[in-house]
This record gives sequence, C-alpha cells and structure tokens, in this order.
Amino acid sequence: MDNKKHKVITEIFEICKGRKDWIFDNEMVKSVCHKHKFGNPFDATKLDSSEEFPPILKEKDYFIVHLGEGRHKFVEGIDIGFHAFEEVDGANIFDWKYRKSILNEFDTSEANILSIANNQRIIHDFLYEDIVASPKVYHPRRTKISLTYKIGRETVEACNLQMEIDLTMELHGDVTIFEGKNGFPRDFAVYQIFHPFKYYSILKREKKLAVNQITCCYVLRKIDGGRSTLRLYNYTFEDEKDISTIKLLKNAQYTLIRR
Repeated sequence: MDNKKHKVITEIFEICKGRKDWIFDNEMVKSVCHKHKFGNPFDATKLDSSEEFPPILKEKDYFIVHLGEGRHKFVEGIDIGFHAFEEVDGANIFDWKYRKSILNEFDTSEANILSIANNQRIIHDFLYEDIVASPKVYHPRRTKISLTYKIGRETVEACNLQMEIDLTMELHGDVTIFEGKNGFPRDFAVYQIFHPFKYYSILKREKKLAVNQITCCYVLRKIDGGRSTLRLYNYTFEDEKDISTIKLLKNAQYTLIRR
C-alpha cells in the first residue's frame, strides 16, 4: 500500500484517539489527505484486506466501518470485521476445460472476473451443481440503505449508506450476491457481503420479496503464466443482526485449461 495512505489513516486514528471520539467524517479525511499529499480522499478509508492496514490499526486491533452520509468509525475487533479465506480441500480443486475467449485475460476488472466465472459456467457448477441451470442475472448496481447491526459488543448504525453489489443471481427464489477480487488475499472485509445480505434479508422479512434463501459468493481470480485460477466461496450469515455470524457453506477452486 502507498505509505501516504498509511500516514493518512494513522493520523486520523491518533486524532480520534486524542479526542476520545472514534467517529470521523470526509472533511477530516480530505484535510489529512491534503496534508500528506494523498490524491484520492475517497480511497483513503477503503481497506479491503487487513494486509493493507497500517501498523497502528493492527497493534490496537481497530478497523474502519462506514456509517453513511460521509461518516466513518474506528471499531475494535479486526477478527470480527475481517474474515480469513478458508483453505480449499483437495477434493474441491478442479481443472476446468474451456475454449478461450479473446476477452478473458484482456480485462482484470472485478466485473471481468465475474463474467468469466459466469460465461464458463463455473458459477453454475459451483452454486447449482448444474452447468445448464438458468439463473436470472442482475448486473452491478448501487443503492443506499440504513441499517443497524452488531460488531462484537458494539452496535453500529448506518444511515443512507451507499452499497455496491457487483452481481446478483436468482434461481427458484434463491438469491446470491457476488463480490469479485483480483489475487488471493488472506482475508476480506466482511461488510462487503454483509451489507447486501442484510439488505435482501430486510426485503424478505418485510415481505417485499419472496426470497427463499440468501447467500453470498466471493470470486477470486489469479493469473499465473497466462492461466487463470478462480476460487469461489459461498457464505451466509446465521443472524442478520450480527456481522460475526458469517458461515462458510462451501468453497472450490477451478483452473482454466484450454481445450
């Protein structure tokens, strides 16, 4: 990570610690970014993996949650806010034969990762165990939500929080929310899949959608020697009010082998 970003986060943490108030806003972020000549204030508070943390957060066991309307908060409990990707058992590692498309490795965006997994029917094999299944596909979207949930002993209240969903699929009332990432990081920020999970859980509870089951699918892609390997993780939450109740349903790894 850019050392300037570390300096920005460290200074904001020290300011919050000194005033005994762990909530801070975008105005503070912009001011500290300007001081350290960090050019993208909107990226400063985005930490997708604990590997990106400055030393002070690891030492004090804090991470950042987003509260909406330009507000953020330092919360204790990295092991709650970030979940380590589980090892893939050898029985769930597959070679996947395919005919290469000219666009497969051309684009390394998150959308491209999910497109490959969908176009090569890997998602269908992994989620539905049926490569000819025909789930409805809903492309990336943004929406704003207000929600309350637990992180350890702390209650977090977010208002008009902007939420991004990379992809959504639905089959026979079962809804799956997708998140795609390049590389094989050690862990991920749980809120990335928890917020969409809670969003659909609220719609289900309020009977606004006839949803049977809600799960979340993380898709990772790594390219080595021109060959793509995808790892898929299917999660759910046992309690929509508690981010710590994340549960792995299954995972698998697919290496694309050209025919």
